[in-house]
Amino acid sequence: MSTEHDYDLIVIGGGPVGENVADYAAKRGIRAAIVEEDLVGGECSYWACMPSKALLRSGSALRAARRVAGSREAAAGSLDAAAVLARRTSFTSNWDDSGQADWVASAGIDLIRGRGRLDGSGRVRVGDRVYTARAVALATGSVPVLPDVDGLADADPWGTREATSADHVPPRLVVWGGGVAGSELALAFASLGSRVTLLSRGPLLSKEEPFAGKLIADALRAEGVDVRIGSSPTRVDRAGDGVVTVALDDGSELQADEILVSTGRRPHTLDLGLDTVGVPEDFAVDDTLLVDGTDWLYAVGDINGHALLTHQGKYQARAAGEAIAARLNGSALDDAPWGAHVATADNAAVPRVVFTDPELAAVGLTERQARESGLDVRAVEYDLGRVAGSALHADDYSGRAKLVIDNAKNIVVGATFVGQDAAELLHAATIAIVGEVPIDRLWHAVPAYPTMSEIWLRLLEADGRPD
Repeated sequence: MSTEHDYDLIVIGGGPVGENVADYAAKRGIRAAIVEEDLVGGECSYWACMPSKALLRSGSALRAARRVAGSREAAAGSLDAAAVLARRTSFTSNWDDSGQADWVASAGIDLIRGRGRLDGSGRVRVGDRVYTARAVALATGSVPVLPDVDGLADADPWGTREATSADHVPPRLVVWGGGVAGSELALAFASLGSRVTLLSRGPLLSKEEPFAGKLIADALRAEGVDVRIGSSPTRVDRAGDGVVTVALDDGSELQADEILVSTGRRPHTLDLGLDTVGVPEDFAVDDTLLVDGTDWLYAVGDINGHALLTHQGKYQARAAGEAIAARLNGSALDDAPWGAHVATADNAAVPRVVFTDPELAAVGLTERQARESGLDVRAVEYDLGRVAGSALHADDYSGRAKLVIDNAKNIVVGATFVGQDAAELLHAATIAIVGEVPIDRLWHAVPAYPTMSEIWLRLLEADGRPD
């Protein structure tokens, strides 16, 4: 390795994406450093995936017990909110990143504390110090976007960070946003005892199959959430006593103790120094995560806008770390589709889960997306509650499943499952899509009986036995 630079690779951003870029490169002999201005481990560890799922899990467990005769009779109480919050805090290590910092050191990666920004080609400024590197990877994630609504910014609204790190359960909560975070956190706080109103401009989870958002909206209403579709705030005010008043576009008003805004995120490129290297904020990357027009700058995870999901960012990071090491070491680059140095799944096989109750688990394309992309597809659906394994899983199990099949190749290009614990069905669908397993071969993948995975057989039967 060259000694003309401080490092071979500097990664700006020490979340799970940045950690994986640095780790995979370091394993190939690359001298790497991570620059982090906040907590090492990033959003997912402290304010997103981990704490939000911890907040949701206790309510899901209680509802699961109530859906089965025998345990239902023993589950008559309500959640202990303080215990749930304490369990949540344990998963964030009380917002202490020393364990994560120790891991960085154990991996042979240097940790530089502070805000990093580009300062010319191969140069990263942290405070008054400039570090040089042969390659730089941007892994700064995404940040929430606050809508331009009168009074909202001055009303001290919660974002997802404030919600997942809350030390109390507000008696009344308005959640604005019908996407993943809004739906999940509406359920979490309703389970903990808040009277929740969920506002959404359009159908919940509108990027997914239409039946998914409807089933989840119905379930939220059954949990006591006031779900208002097609409703948006026009003004928000917080009084001196802390009460929030939300004026809606239908002329009505809501009052709450907190308002949680979860209406979207954008790549975190602000003040990152892109202008110093002639890279626009709307840059693109190739499948090795190399920024177009450069031979040294990479953008990995949420910042490139491909798929704002932790697991997908980590997948990109593994490819990017290996690609960076290959280029710096002068090794052959395996950049053909599905090669070791590319993130091909970003284009066709992104798995995602919404941890509501029922869960929404999907991978690949929806039917609408497939048709809009020009594919000739057919779709099959089946009632997940009619599968024997589902009936055993919960009394009166309710759910639905759908496959989207490419007619030309006769392979699955999209799958959606909605139901209690449906997330556990997802990886089989992901493998089928990534492996491009033909439908006639899937008939030989026998689901164990009686499990919920029997849904695969029922979907294939609905599609029709191959000739």
